Amino acid sequence: QVQLVESGGGLVQPGGSLRLSCAASGSIRSFDAVGWYRQAPGKQRELVILLSKFIGTNYADSVKGRFTISRDDANDTLYLQMNSLKPEDTAVYYCNVKRGQIDYWGQGTKVTVSS
Repeated sequence: QVQLVESGGGLVQPGGSLRLSCAASGSIRSFDAVGWYRQAPGKQRELVILLSKFIGTNYADSVKGRFTISRDDANDTLYLQMNSLKPEDTAVYYCNVKRGQIDYWGQGTKVTVSS
């Protein structure tokens, strides 16, 4: 069973930055894809960024140029650097890894962008 633990969420002003972390219980190199999703209040969960072994990196249009995904394979940790944050980025952010047809999710970390 894969366990994912996110951290780094919080309250930030518009225009600010946050870095989210996701610590995995297994080697992140073993997964077919790793990434981040988010769910805003009253909305469906949506893709933010996905890094796939097979198709490369897929970004939501709304975060291109502002958000960056990175990984520390030695420590099995995934990061999401979020810059120029907007109120519409307010959501619970979830770490996701995929192995074949199976998705694994973290518990989520809340990000609130507000003045």
